[in-house]
Amino acid sequence: MSAFELVTPRSVEEAIASLRASDGTGSAPLAGGTDLLLDIDDGRAAPARVVSLRRLPWRTLDWVGGALTIGSTLPLRSLEDDPGVRAQLPGLYQAVHAVGSVALRHRATIGGNLGRSAPASDLIPMLLALDAEVDLVGPSAERRLSVNDFVRASRRTALAPGELIRSVRVPESRPSAYVWQRVRLANDISQIAVAVAYSPSGRRWSVAVGGMPPRPVLLPEVARGLGNARPTDPALRAAGERATREVTIAADQRASEEYRRRLVGTLLGRAVRSVDVAEGVHR
Repeated sequence: MSAFELVTPRSVEEAIASLRASDGTGSAPLAGGTDLLLDIDDGRAAPARVVSLRRLPWRTLDWVGGALTIGSTLPLRSLEDDPGVRAQLPGLYQAVHAVGSVALRHRATIGGNLGRSAPASDLIPMLLALDAEVDLVGPSAERRLSVNDFVRASRRTALAPGELIRSVRVPESRPSAYVWQRVRLANDISQIAVAVAYSPSGRRWSVAVGGMPPRPVLLPEVARGLGNARPTDPALRAAGERATREVTIAADQRASEEYRRRLVGTLLGRAVRSVDVAEGVHR
């Protein structure tokens, strides 16, 4: 592991200043550390300064009506244990539950997951399907981006120098589901995953696919093909076939293109059929 300076700011302003004051040698924010510390240990990252966010007031979970705001440094286990998440956003609960192990979820955070922007992230596809937004704070201003605009590619986001993820906002409670395929049930990375959500206010579906490079993606035309809250079997088959054609599927060491392509339609049908539209009651 390369040597680095560890800084633990007591305020957001101090954290932003610490990120910017690295004299061109590089700095990295530390939330849960489940990925960053491994990257440093393996030589994939070598920041001169690591800025810990543990003292910032962002370990929060706030419901306002049906909208949920999640502080970026809240451990995923706290999100998983919230009864409102399980009842009002079942797909998000399933996605969080799919991340690693219980021990890892006690450390990992939603901000760290988004900041790393891994193609096989379990959270990003579900956040895409839920139309989630990211609140950012930086040296000059605050801003809000959709998760779709924030995530660019593997380990590439829209974060500007000195910016931090403050929170993630899900605009409304939605019946939803997250399904995946992987070799092992725990401590493994999904070979492919499908997230679906139904918006009670917009009366529409959202569909996202993840688990492969370069990044999780939304499939708006596939979602439109599902039609109403309870798609017919022919509509589901057609949507599955369209997803198989439209999604850009790549092979890597975890799965072949053919294997992933065969699974897309199957997982989409399984996800939509598991959604109970009666769950979409606002808090």
